[in-house]
Formats: sequence, structure tokens, C-alpha cells
Amino acid sequence: MPARQEEPKMVSTLLFAAGLVSAVAVYKYVSALQRNIALARSTGLKYVVYPIHPLNNLWQLTAGLILPLVYCVFPASWLKGWILPLQREWSYRTNQEFFDWAGSESVIIVAPDDVMLYTESAEVISQVTARKEAFPKDIARYGLLTFFGQNVVSTEAAVWRMHRRVTAPSFNEKNAAHTFAEALKQTRGMLNYLFNWELETKDSTGTIRTLEHDTMVWALNIIGYVGFGLRLIFPGEKLPDDPKLAKYGSLEAPPGYDLPFAQSLGTLLERIVAILLIPGWALKTLPFEFTRMTRMAKDNYRKYMEEFLAVKKEEVRKGDHERVGMDIMGELVRSVYGEKDSKTGAKLTDDEIISNAFIMTLAGHETTANVLHFTLVHLATNPSAQRRLQKDVDELLGDSDPLTWDYERNINALLASHIGACVNETMRVMPPVTVIPKITSPSSPQSISIKGQKHVLPAGLSIAFYLTSAHRNPNQWPTQPSKRTGKPTDLEEWLPDRWYRDTFKAASANTDDHGEDETADYGGYKGSDTSAALYRPVRGSFLPFSDGPRSCLGRRLAVVELAAALPAIFQKYSVELAVDEWATDEEVARMSVEEKREVYAKAQESSRAKIAAATAIITLKFQGGEHVPVRIVKRGKERFVRDLEVV
Repeated sequence: MPARQEEPKMVSTLLFAAGLVSAVAVYKYVSALQRNIALARSTGLKYVVYPIHPLNNLWQLTAGLILPLVYCVFPASWLKGWILPLQREWSYRTNQEFFDWAGSESVIIVAPDDVMLYTESAEVISQVTARKEAFPKDIARYGLLTFFGQNVVSTEAAVWRMHRRVTAPSFNEKNAAHTFAEALKQTRGMLNYLFNWELETKDSTGTIRTLEHDTMVWALNIIGYVGFGLRLIFPGEKLPDDPKLAKYGSLEAPPGYDLPFAQSLGTLLERIVAILLIPGWALKTLPFEFTRMTRMAKDNYRKYMEEFLAVKKEEVRKGDHERVGMDIMGELVRSVYGEKDSKTGAKLTDDEIISNAFIMTLAGHETTANVLHFTLVHLATNPSAQRRLQKDVDELLGDSDPLTWDYERNINALLASHIGACVNETMRVMPPVTVIPKITSPSSPQSISIKGQKHVLPAGLSIAFYLTSAHRNPNQWPTQPSKRTGKPTDLEEWLPDRWYRDTFKAASANTDDHGEDETADYGGYKGSDTSAALYRPVRGSFLPFSDGPRSCLGRRLAVVELAAALPAIFQKYSVELAVDEWATDEEVARMSVEEKREVYAKAQESSRAKIAAATAIITLKFQGGEHVPVRIVKRGKERFVRDLEVV
């Protein structure tokens, strides 16, 4: 009986403890929310309150389960624009809707666990990017990218300046010319591969369902040359006679390795998210093929890098500077071990050399491949834009052999043509990275000016540039009513002609003095991201490579690769959407022009729907094996794009 009498007391005690813990949790939650609301109010900016921050890791994992319940419980009219930031890819999917609902281009997002400034404002973005010391990179979000060592992406302040000055010299016009030539060679290799090495005898590749993968290989092969001085090839190509190039460029693993270099690097890049999220011990112990292959790729890549490092050190010791200076990793080695290059005072460790070489590869691989992939898809979806691009290629290059094209003679004209316009437009509507994180200096508040009014941002405030909103902001971009959809603006659409429009009413909103950082020399390409012959966006409204001192070091090389690949493809070929889902080849052959228009319209609608559903994990791309099937066809043998306008 005494034991039974104790049970109610125990239950009461447990209930009291649970109630006390809950009360403390609620108090902390409410106190944190009130504190953060007061912080947001102090800025004088619009703010919106959320029960949990949209970028909270727990929310990111559970949003797919919780959001459907929210929509069931609450009327849609209550949620309106408020709910949008809680959805994945809300900026890419809905463009201006959230900022229009909030009534401001810059909005403070308030939750108990964080406060963050979301902005699409060119005026704000230009000020933040120019003042590097006042608004440093939020390197806490990049800490996972240090599994080989510290690098130019993962560091800030004096350490970053050292990494930047060591890495920047590789990104020069001499290497841009080498990149241009290599991109032409790799584009020819890709075309031959897609045509199954019958390029001269076949009129069409047949349906291609691997275009994203093929452009990834294209970009990887270019990086093998630019980054490491290696000649990587497509299946079926002949390896060079140089024993070193043959060893590392082979499609077979050399002695002592489990994977060939290209496969180890490609797998590492493809599975970078898994490598960042899965602990090293788990990769070693989990008995799955995926983790085994991932670990193997990482281990093999590290082994290759250590071997490359030893080779390049020996080249520097022998004074073979010309050969070492042809690739990024060689330049890094020379900066540390070359006598003449010690004047910088910068000394990377071997791990930091390997890490920087990897980061340059990561930054320049998937991003450039995605832009080429989506540009080809958009051109196939928009036949009239493709025909205009081909007209410019014909006028600029005629029927000359692409391998004879010259960087200095051709690059500016190419970037000023429809080729440049198409590349720019793809990067506008589908920037490789959709969000850029910044932070106000942790040591002091910082002020910004918006339409002549001063706003003070608290120290340590997180900032997020939403590029897909900034790139479609009608306050900063030339726009007109959509001819295809009837919407008031055509900024959601891929229209390269936009880059020939007048600069309209958008006077530069960012002519204020942004501080000393803006003129500091941190190395790297200093020209504009767009040709002077095309529309020049207001600074802060177009950031495919970010802006300011921390803009992408490899942006010139990326643009050069694309400016080489597109004319090399479209000089002799057209790209068409495959219509296999709706008609056989025999049925297409019997169709009238109007019937072809109807079936191609279905492929266009499908293509646009898939493009709209793209998702960013690290970069914006198709996920889950989704793809837009295409065919590459010899000019004059097209089934569709010669006769059809945009539907």
C-alpha cells in the first residue's frame, strides 16, 4: 500500500518538472523572439516574424512534412506572401511575390533562433559587396569546405588576403587564352562523343538524355587542363604521347590507384554534398556501395594531389617555370617554393595548396557546366533565339575551323554578339548559385543608405542576397509585358534580346562612396561581367559571380569557356527538343509545318516546366534524374528549329 500511495506523488513530481521545463522553454522562446524583434525594429527596415527561421536546419529537414499541414489548417488568404520564405526555392519559383507582399526590396526575417536581412535591392547589394571589411563573408557557412585544408573560400581578413594574393595570379589573360583553346578542343571531343564518333557521316545524334552529364564531363576535362595541366579526354579519343598526360588522362586507373584521375575527381565533385554531410568515420565504416565509392574517390583524389604536388615541386626546383605556370596548381606551388615568387610573403602549406586547387575546381566545374547545359536547353526551347545566334556565328566566324579561332582576335566580338547575350540571359534567370550569404562585421554595427535614408544594421547580422529576385527586379531591369504569357513583365522569361534593349529609366542607384575596399587590389580579373556592347545592368542587380573584392576569381575563365563552346556547336549544328514522348520519327517525317508546331509546343511546355522545377542544393540544377531530352542535328537537316518561332 505505501508504494501505491507514492505513485501519485511521483506522477505529480514528473508533471511539475515537465511543466517547469516547458515554462522555461516558452520563456526563453518568447524572450528571444522579443529581443530579435527589438533588434529588427532598430534598423528601421520592414520586418516579418516567423516561429522558426526559414533557414534553420531542422525546418529545412521537416518543411516538406509540415507545410502541407499548415495549408490544411490555415486559409490561403491568411498565409499569402508570408508563407513563401518557408518554402524551398521560393525566390526562384515566385520571383518578386514576397518582396511585393512585404512592400520593400529589403526585409528583416525575425525568428527566435536568428535575425537575417533578405534583400533583392541593387542599392543594398552594391554597398555590402563593395565594403568587404564592414560586411565580410559568413565563413561559418563554408567551414565544411575545409576537409583538405583552409582555402580562399573558407577564410576572412588577413588570412583571406594572403590566400587571395597567392591564388589570383593564375587567373590572367594568358590562362584565359589557354582556356579558350582547350574549351574548343573539348567541345569538339564532346560532339564527336555524342555522335558516337561518326560526326561527319551522321545527320543527328539521336535523342540525348545525358546532356547535363556530358556538359559536366566537358567542364571537368577543361579544368583538368587549366587546373592541373593535364589532358583529359572523352571516351574514344586518343591520349597524347606524353607519358605523364597519358598516365593521368587515361580512362583506366594507373598502378597504385583504384580509380583513374578523371573518375576520382568527377565522383568527388558529384558527391560533394555527401562528403560534406557524412562524417569521415561513417564513410569508412558504412557497408554501402555509395559510401565505399565516395570514400574511394576522396582517397584517390588526395593521393593524386599529393603526387601532383611532388611533381610540381620538382619542376620548380629544376626551374621549369613556364610549364608550372600553365596551370593553377603549378602557380600555387611556385608561389610557395619558387625563389622569385617569395616576395609576396605568403606561404601556403601543402594542405592549403591542395585545398585551394580543389576549391577552384569545385567552383568552376558544376557552375560552368550548368550554364552551358541550360543555355543549350533554352536555345532548343526558343528556336528564333537559336537562329539569331547562328546568324552571328556565321558573320563572325564563317566556316573556319574552330581550332584555328584566336582568343585575342575573337573573344570580344563573341561576347558582344548573341552568344554573349544568351550566356548572360541564362545566368540572369538561372544563376548557378541562387543565394549569397554575408554578415555585418561582428565587431561593430554598419550603416547602409536606401533611397537617401540611413539604416544601421546591428553587428553580426546575417544577410542573404536573393539573386533570382534581384535578377528579375523590374525596378532595375528593362522589361515589357510578356508576349507569351500576357503578364505585366517578361522578366521571368529567357529572352536574350533583353540585352539589346535601352538602359531605360534605371539610373545607377549606387554611386555613393562605398569605402576604401572598393578600390583595393585583391587580384583577379577586373573587367565587367558583360560586354560594353550589350545592356549594362545597374551594379548590384546582376551577380552570377558575386561582386566586389570577393567576387569569383574564375569568372573570366567561365565566360571564356562558354563563349568558345556555343559557337563551336552552333557553327555546324542545331539543338532541338526531342519529341519522342509525343511522336515517332516516322510520324514527324509525315507532319505538316502546323503539326510540327503543335508537337514541338508540347516539348516546349515540358521543357519550361522542368526548368521551373530546378532546385539548388549547391548549384541550381535538375534533381532526381530529371532531364530535358534533346537532339543535336546538322544544320540543314533540322526537323523543327528552321521553321518554328517561339510558341
